[in-house]
Formats: sequence, C-alpha cells, structure tokens
Amino acid sequence: MQAIFQKAIENSMSYNDYLNLIDQKINENSSTGHEQNEMLTDFTKLNRARMKRLDKTQQILPELENITKQISEKQVWIVLTESWCGDAAQNVPVLQKLAEINPLIDLRLVLRDDNDELMQKYLTNGGKSIPKLIAVSADLDKELFTWGPRPATAQIEVKRLLDENGGFNEKVKEGIQIWYNNDKGISMQNELIELLKNAAN
Repeated sequence: MQAIFQKAIENSMSYNDYLNLIDQKINENSSTGHEQNEMLTDFTKLNRARMKRLDKTQQILPELENITKQISEKQVWIVLTESWCGDAAQNVPVLQKLAEINPLIDLRLVLRDDNDELMQKYLTNGGKSIPKLIAVSADLDKELFTWGPRPATAQIEVKRLLDENGGFNEKVKEGIQIWYNNDKGISMQNELIELLKNAAN
C-alpha cells in the first residue's frame, strides 16, 4: 500500500489548488473527472458556491477541535474527490478546517478518476463512492483510519429517498441537500471524533 499511497500523493494537491482547479474547470464550462456532460458541469458550479459558503460559515465542534489539537505526530489525510460530487462539497471543507487547526495534518486531495489504483482499494459496497478520506502515518506505512463517503445518518436518509423515489432524481438531490443544511456538519464531526479517539489509543 505504501507505493499506492506514494503515487497518490505525487498526484495530489492542496485544498487551495483544488479550489483553483474547480474555478478553472468552471471557466472552461467543464468538470473534473473522465466523464464530461452538462449535468456534471452544473453540479460543479453548484458545489463551488456551497464550498465558498462553508469555508466562511462551517463551525467545528469544541470536542473535535480539542482532539485535533492533540494530534502530536504528522498524519497525511488523502481524500479521493471530484468537483461534481455533492457529498465532497459538503464534507471536504470540514477536513480543511481541521487541517488548519493542526499543521501536523497534511491534507492532500486526489481526483478519483486519475487515481483508480487507490480508489479500487477503498470501494464502498463495491462502488467508487466519494469523498473517501484515508488517514495514514507520515511514512505512509500505516493506515490510521478511513471515513466516507458520507455520515451514516446521511446514508440512511439517501437510501430512504432512493427507495421512495425509485432511483436518483431531483427530489433525491433536493432531499440530500436539505439533510446537509439541517445537519450543519455535526454528524460527520461526531464520527471523526470517534475515529480520532480510536486512532490515538
């Protein structure tokens, strides 16, 4: 795995570089990823606006902030993502906030479609669901924990919406957004608290 992590990091970018790439793609009327269509471009534009808002408004729970500050050895947080992914737009800004709290967290974003070898190791129920956070030690020798693609409570809501609507459509998309708006990043942060506690033990 060390070689796969190393290759992904060589292909990775910082959060700011990721935002700049998304802005570039919007200017080109496209999105990241190997598939290109109008819907993915529209999602990219929508997600960029959401990320801009979350960068300004996202609050971090005091308990999570304290645990994050207590990290005493460098960790590399590799995140598989794409510009069109709604869950990534909601959750990646939270990870950036945590990286800002503790400089020992090196947040590296990698595009799913350009890093298939890594993605294949971290499938969710056989699918390439993103975002996917893989936290590893500084020497890339040890996986510390993983998270993603969305909080467990959001996953339950998505399943309910899909069952109710007979598949993905506008109502499902709207329902997921309402869930995120109401949750305000709390569910994800509570899950990260538990993961960081376990990783510290």
